[in-house]
Amino acid sequence: MSHHRRVYIVGGDSDDRKVLVAHLAAIGAEAWPLGSGAELIAIVDRLAPGCVLLDFTSCLPAMSTLDALATRAPGWPVIGLGHAGSLAIAVDAMKRGAADFLCKPATRAQLAAALAPLWGKLQRAIEADQSRQFARDRVTRLTTREFDVLLALVAGKANKCAAHQLGISVRTVEMHRARIMAKLGVRSLSEATLLMAGAGLDLSGVLNVQPGPGRAPGVAPLVQRSRNPGLRVVAS
Repeated sequence: MSHHRRVYIVGGDSDDRKVLVAHLAAIGAEAWPLGSGAELIAIVDRLAPGCVLLDFTSCLPAMSTLDALATRAPGWPVIGLGHAGSLAIAVDAMKRGAADFLCKPATRAQLAAALAPLWGKLQRAIEADQSRQFARDRVTRLTTREFDVLLALVAGKANKCAAHQLGISVRTVEMHRARIMAKLGVRSLSEATLLMAGAGLDLSGVLNVQPGPGRAPGVAPLVQRSRNPGLRVVAS
């Protein structure tokens, strides 16, 4: 079964989880029951992406789990489960990022309806993560010197200016530039800039320049249009 049909059932009592497992199996989802949010968070980095059914009967631990998932697994959609009359909890959960909130006991039809729009959302998150990892793998091929040269060039500096800034010859800059393009698998600085943005690099400071002689016009606007504003740091 495709991993994007996986659902982690978190919290609640064992009887509740057994019923949910049966409901999910009937609608074609792979159910992974877990006794607590702490159990999920402890292994989340080793799990395939999935949707999460998070029981809010015990409110504080569930809210902590929801907050932890927002950091550790930000693309995983969360559906809250709670008793009738849990409106305040439901509102708080959805403010913190839950995609939906269902009253217990949730029926098979309710689960199917709540999960239906989330499969596509999860798949897009998986694809975005794969794209980001691909970009990071390309960027980490660069040596420290090549990376310095690339930052100078995407900031719009001409080869001569980059050479002066880095204390190397223009010929060396040209050689680095050729190797950079080959390692990144790109044909232009604009493509290199987009790849860096896709890897999660915050280029706002680097690109905070005005077009002028020798600078590459259009690079900064191109990145600002395409860069995910939530990505500020490149992975080590």
